[in-house]
Amino acid sequence: MTAQPLAGRTIAVPETRAIEVFAALLERRGARVIRCPLVAIRDAPDPVPVLEWSRRLAAGALDDLILLTGEGLTRILSCIAQHEPALRAPFVTALARVRKITRGPKPAKALRQLGLQPEIAAERPTTDGVVASLRAHDLHGRSVGVQLYGTEPNRPLIDFLQSAGAMPSTVSPYVYADAADEHAVRRLLDQLRAGGVDAMAFTSSAQVERLIAVASEEGARSALANTWVAAVGPMVANTLGRHGIEARLMPEEAFFLKPLTRALEQALGAASRPATRS
Repeated sequence: MTAQPLAGRTIAVPETRAIEVFAALLERRGARVIRCPLVAIRDAPDPVPVLEWSRRLAAGALDDLILLTGEGLTRILSCIAQHEPALRAPFVTALARVRKITRGPKPAKALRQLGLQPEIAAERPTTDGVVASLRAHDLHGRSVGVQLYGTEPNRPLIDFLQSAGAMPSTVSPYVYADAADEHAVRRLLDQLRAGGVDAMAFTSSAQVERLIAVASEEGARSALANTWVAAVGPMVANTLGRHGIEARLMPEEAFFLKPLTRALEQALGAASRPATRS
């Protein structure tokens, strides 16, 4: 019989796109999974700015391209396919020419699906990691495309590029929207406060922000006080920390669902629920 190291454990999963994949990983290990998708990812409501930016890249107007998420490149290509299919070929040709900088493994994977790879990969999958990787390069006078995540303007990255003499050109190919209704989120918060959830595994910063929006910062901290808080990677952990919430679990290197599952298995398979913190 297969060992079930998470038997008797309850884990809240706010993931949306891969929620059943993540839930299956946990359930095969014996966990009871509370599914509460906090946000949904949708195409940008207005495709015009995405198409205009894509035409600029296809025309050779950009020297570099920073891809912050794999979802971003996928959504750009989807927008082109829906609204201007003839643009795909020149876009991909130009994409091969520009110097590509990736923040983590997911945008690199999206490039590989096109037969491409990044010229610069950030050592750490964070904005600070991207900045650190670019400091050694002369950016003066270079036009740099920046694919943003959601509608977050990422001022630290844009400010760095401008201070280095670059000319950033941003695109926001998708937006985050509420997924679970507020009543469902409040039911989850009640379960957290009652001590009925052993761990909550965040896989995006938008999930953290949605929980804060419903519960308030203080309310979220209080609700999570007796729960192992897990983050899929440094960016999510940083967002939690900005709100005064400690990510007690995080994969050490690869920031995907399987390594996150292993981190939960290692912690909850042998450890008891943390004591209440004041």
